[in-house]
Order: sequence, then structure tokens, then C-alpha cells
Amino acid sequence: MDNSRAAYKGFSDCIRLLLFLDAHRGRQDKEGCTPLHWAAIRGNLEACTVLVQAGKMEDLTVTDNSGLTPEQLASEKNHRQVAFFLANARRLLEKRCDGNSRLGRFTRLRLAPFLWCIILLLLATYIQSVIMDANLPKLTAGFSFMAWFGVILASTGLVMFYRCSSKDPGYIKMNVHDPMNMKDDEPLLKIETNNPSLLAGNWSQLCATCKIVRPLRAKHCSTCDRCVEQFDHHCPWVSNCVGKRNKWDFILFLVLEVSAMLITSGVTIARIVKDPSAPSSFFPWMNYAVSHHVGAISFLIVNFFLFFGVAALTVIQASQISRNITTNEMANVMRYSYLKGPGGRFRNPYDHGCWKNCSDFLIKGYNEDIQVIEDAAHSEGIGMVQMTRENGSLGNKNGHIAINVNSSKTNTHQGHLHSSQCTYSKSETESGTVGLGHGSGRSSAYSV
Repeated sequence: MDNSRAAYKGFSDCIRLLLFLDAHRGRQDKEGCTPLHWAAIRGNLEACTVLVQAGKMEDLTVTDNSGLTPEQLASEKNHRQVAFFLANARRLLEKRCDGNSRLGRFTRLRLAPFLWCIILLLLATYIQSVIMDANLPKLTAGFSFMAWFGVILASTGLVMFYRCSSKDPGYIKMNVHDPMNMKDDEPLLKIETNNPSLLAGNWSQLCATCKIVRPLRAKHCSTCDRCVEQFDHHCPWVSNCVGKRNKWDFILFLVLEVSAMLITSGVTIARIVKDPSAPSSFFPWMNYAVSHHVGAISFLIVNFFLFFGVAALTVIQASQISRNITTNEMANVMRYSYLKGPGGRFRNPYDHGCWKNCSDFLIKGYNEDIQVIEDAAHSEGIGMVQMTRENGSLGNKNGHIAINVNSSKTNTHQGHLHSSQCTYSKSETESGTVGLGHGSGRSSAYSV
């Protein structure tokens, strides 16, 4: 089976495996159709999603012999959801590829040095215009401690910011080999058949780029082009992914900076209010403060706008830690099958309760990927498989399954009618095994 046939039949797991084996995702048949064209003709959203995520901009804009793109074919066949998805994907990739667009420039920038400079500038303004200002009353011992304590918190936050930005977020070792150096008798695919992920039918864990079977909660970051354990999100301000190994540093950075903002803002307001030279009435006092304490007022304004964004992010991250769930999982809750319980309702199998989730994160710096054990009847209804970490798996220090791939090219199918006019009969011939979960499935022959 080639990619075009798998795409038309909607075998998304088969598409993942073929892409894993370096099958050409953009190869056109004699009608000019790529696998994405066939997935669009059939209206299979999952197959389109897999192909788009593994593809490039040209895969969305290539036309068949009649000049139709996959998006236009989906619209012509009245597959509105697929057409909408392909249109959004094309617009997003256009903005990313266009270095002159705002999004294009933003995604290519590493903003960590810029944020570092902003924090340092605010600290310098605070020290010069609030703590050391000769026009303001002399600081008492207690008030001086609070004023400098805010500086200490902000400085410690900068240290955690640097750690988060420069630290490995949890990259999983890639297993990319040169196909030309592979032995002739070396198998295409090396997988432990008793791997829990594959026994559970979770073939979406195959990463066609890194050539590994990634953990269930890992994700391939398109910006870093690496798979990250417990992927939370890619933060352009940190210029790094936030994952299993640096999330503790990220959270501590947020908490320290929010605390520093609160303390320094409070000290600044108290210092301005206690100025003995200021008028007693409100509007004259405002004019006096703006004209005589420009640095302190500027610091308050910038601090005010930054505070709400950082505080909101801190609350969201703290809430997710208390439930042992990531930002990526929250954003894709409808896509990830392991987050669905009976009746398709949301269920987080990694939530061990607020106390245990928080204590494990604070002590270890991360939460283990251990699912909650439930009674047999409930587990059968949910259809989940208990995942356990295994050390010493094939070819990888991280305990991940490694897969070796050669450069065998898949053959394109021949003999199609024109893609925009073709129809297929309902009769299907059972002609082989393509199921990937337990080795069972069906392969249907084309009939025109």
C-alpha cells in the first residue's frame, strides 16, 4: 500500500507508518494527485491532519491535472470541515513562510535577550528613581528591606529565566540513520512487539522526523524540530520549549517575577504618596507626581501592563500543575484519545489529586507519566491501557523505542480517472492486512 491509497481509504496510522519509512508525501500520480488530494477527495480530516503536519507549504498549494488544490477539491466535494482546515493551514503556513509578515518575523525572533533587557531596565529605573531618589524621604530599615527584597526577587527570577532559556526542555534523542550505510539484511522496522504504546494501538506516537516511538505526552515541536517530553508549549519570549526538564524553572521564574512586581509597585506607590513636598489635593498631586517623579511613574505604568499578562500566565500554569495536565493537552483535548473517558467526555488519567500533583512537581521538578489505576469495569469502559516506563529499550538511553529506516521508495498507484471526477464503488475487496494496532485491519482495492 502506498501513501495515496492509504490517504484515500483514511488509514491515518498507515500514513504515519509510511511517512515514518520515508515515503514521499508529495508524489503525484498520473492524474497529478498527491496523498493530500486523495484525503481531501474522501473528506478524511484525520488523514489530512497527519499529512499537513508532516508536510510543507507546497503540499497545500500543488495542483492536480485540472488545476485544483486539495482545499479546492474538498470544497468541490462539499467536505466543508476539511476545506476549512486546509484553508486555515495554508494561511498559517503562508504567514510563517513570509519573513516580512508580523507572525513570520515573530516566530523567527529569539526574544529572550529582549525580555532580559526589559527586566534589567525596569530594575535600574526602580533602583535609581524609587530607592535612591534624593527628593523622596529617607527609607526606614524595614521599608528599605522590602524595597531591596523586591530587587533580590527580580534578580533571582532572571537567573531562573536564564536556566529555562538555556536548559534542555526534555528533548528526546533522535534516531535518524543514513540509509546508505544500512546493511542489506537489516530490517526496515525495529520495534519491540510488546511495547505498551503499540499494543494499545497508539501509532500516532510514531514521529516521522525523529524516527522514534515517542512517549504518549510528548510532542514534536515544529519550531525546535525535536520531540519534547511532556511538551507544554514553545515560548518565543524564553526562546525555548517548556517541557519536562525546564518547567520547574519556568514556573519559578513566573512566581518570582510576579512577587517582585507586587512588592516593587507597592514600594513605589508608598514612596510617591509619602513625598512631603506634594500637594494635598488629588489633581495638583497628580500633576506634581508626573512632573517630579517621571522615572517612578514610568516604572509603575510599564509594571502595571506587564503584571496582568505574567500573573495570568502564572495562574494558568499553577492550575495545570495542580491537575497534572499541560497547555498542549488542554489545547488538543478533543484530539487526544487518552484524555477521553466514557461517552467521549474529558478525563485526565494522570490526575492524582491536587496535593500529590503539586508535591511531586515541587519535589521532583516534574510529574511522572503514571496513569491512575482504576477498577477493572471502569477501565474496560474507558479502554485505556496502563502505561509503564521501561528502561533499556532498544537503541535509546531515554528508554524510547528506536526505529531504523532505509530509503526504499513507495510505488505510486496507476490507472486513476481524473481526481475531481472519479467515484469509487462501495464494494471493497479484503486484500491484505494494514491494521496497525494488533496486526489486524483491512485493505480495500480501488474500483472505478
